[in-house]
Amino acid sequence: MEYVAIVLALVLLEYTYFSFMVGMARGKYEVHAPAVTGHEVFERHYRVQQNTLEQLIVFVPGIFLFAVYVHSLTAAIIGLVFFVGRLMYYRSYISDPKSRGMGFMLSFFPAHILLVGGFVGAIIKLL
Repeated sequence: MEYVAIVLALVLLEYTYFSFMVGMARGKYEVHAPAVTGHEVFERHYRVQQNTLEQLIVFVPGIFLFAVYVHSLTAAIIGLVFFVGRLMYYRSYISDPKSRGMGFMLSFFPAHILLVGGFVGAIIKLL
């Protein structure tokens, strides 16, 4: 489970970085709170943060379920794919939102594999 904890901490630190970058973009492009629109680059940062938050709702319980009911090292490895996918998503979305597809897939699918795998693993253990 230590590998899972490390990967989860990395993912949450990554999210914290994305949030920090939203704040930096807010200041740089003069988008004053509570506004969430204004400058296109600010909006890109904001959308990365929000989309990552949406993915974390599936990822966080998914990695724990998978680790407990299937295999913790495999959960950590899949979690690293999610981490890298989110980084790719961030970089591509900031430069050109149309190029975000690969990063999205490399985070969406691992999160859902963890969730479904953990769900199936729990059912199998129950039986």
